[in-house]
Amino acid sequence: MRVAIAGGSGFLGRHLLRALREHGHEPLLITRGGEQHSVPFVTWERLAHDPACMDGVEAIINLAGETINQRWTSSARERILRSRLEATAALIHWVQQTEEKPAVFLQGSAIGCYGASDTAVFTEETAADGTDFLAHVVSQWEQEAERITGVRLVKLRTGVVLGRDGGAFGKMLLPYKLCAGGPIASGKQWMSWIHVHDWTALVLYLLEHRELAGPVNITAPEPVQNDTFGRTLGKVMRRPHWMPVPAPMLRLLFGDMAQLLTEGQRVLPQRALRAGFAYRYPDLESALQALIKVEPS
Repeated sequence: MRVAIAGGSGFLGRHLLRALREHGHEPLLITRGGEQHSVPFVTWERLAHDPACMDGVEAIINLAGETINQRWTSSARERILRSRLEATAALIHWVQQTEEKPAVFLQGSAIGCYGASDTAVFTEETAADGTDFLAHVVSQWEQEAERITGVRLVKLRTGVVLGRDGGAFGKMLLPYKLCAGGPIASGKQWMSWIHVHDWTALVLYLLEHRELAGPVNITAPEPVQNDTFGRTLGKVMRRPHWMPVPAPMLRLLFGDMAQLLTEGQRVLPQRALRAGFAYRYPDLESALQALIKVEPS
């Protein structure tokens, strides 16, 4: 299958490109240009003026958008939202113009759409009616994708992806390496995580299983609270879990972006489980053991 990927140069995109090639697919990267790539690519500018440059594409995976891991100034908030809406609009415009439409459009999304809660449990059947900034971004991102017609649309509602070569995991490791790890804020906030291997495998599963459409939570089946995550990480790394990080300190350091650390949601991947997807790392300890090489004591 010829698969076009927008946002393929980021952490998740790199893993996905490699997995697509390993499974016999033909990835095509959509990029701003100006960089060297190991796979065929087209630029956004060319796509806008030459729709035929993606002839033969059977699937689109849209992960494009500016990182949320930055201070959420007013200008950053605008860039975070605009980058996602503009990329999605450009891809939908291409779909509308081409005669041979792709079979599936996998749309990047996030579990932030549900809003934060320490008590609720969220599945794909739960209303995505969060009211904070992240929920606002994800809601508009999904709504933009819903303008597509005649193509199977899957919304990839992704949780916290754990991988050694990108994302937030490296920052999580640092305090434990310094023997200064501990709960963040109350420690009660839920963390709906997934190992990067399972994230990639589930995206490929959704690509190939035509019966699945609509929102799918891309998380492991066993979310944990922040304190449990830290204790498990400390156990695997053989480091103490003792030094709490107060929420006011995080807000001072990161501004509104501290929400990513101090708030969370308990999300279950109901549709993936019902479809029979098999996780390699369904529980946190096995995932962390795979990610961390512990030095002999």
